[in-house]
Amino acid sequence: MIVLTISLVIVIIDQISKYIIRSTMELYETIPVVNNFFHLTYVSNDGMAFGINFPGGIYLFTIASFTLTVFLIAYLWHERKSNIILRISLALIIAGAIGNFIDRAMYKEVVDMFDFIFWGYHWYIFNVADSAVTVGMILYLIYSFFIQPKKQTAKTVI
Repeated sequence: MIVLTISLVIVIIDQISKYIIRSTMELYETIPVVNNFFHLTYVSNDGMAFGINFPGGIYLFTIASFTLTVFLIAYLWHERKSNIILRISLALIIAGAIGNFIDRAMYKEVVDMFDFIFWGYHWYIFNVADSAVTVGMILYLIYSFFIQPKKQTAKTVI
């Protein structure tokens, strides 16, 4: 499936970007790219999304991430002849899940680096995998609300 190439490319970009950050920056170091708007900031996240954490959460989230990735791959296979927007959305979500799963499995934490600042407020720092999941979810919602063929309900004749 050609859309899995999208997943592979995104996972590679994600892992290379995380490797570069790990090997060239100190934890919590920040490099202004566009001052007061976009910085590269090296942080690690051993919890779940947005830094949510609880005892054993890394293990639970790793198992859940793996399970959901397998489910999404099966879903993508089932929809392999469906609308391209649906398939790309699933490929992006799968790529993001795999990218962060690799980090959790290998390092027990996820590297984040993209730090945007809006009117003095720092948004959550994120990575390529997080971006892929977000864009994939937006495409999935667009598909679900605007593109997906509506199923006809059977009308009962009285």
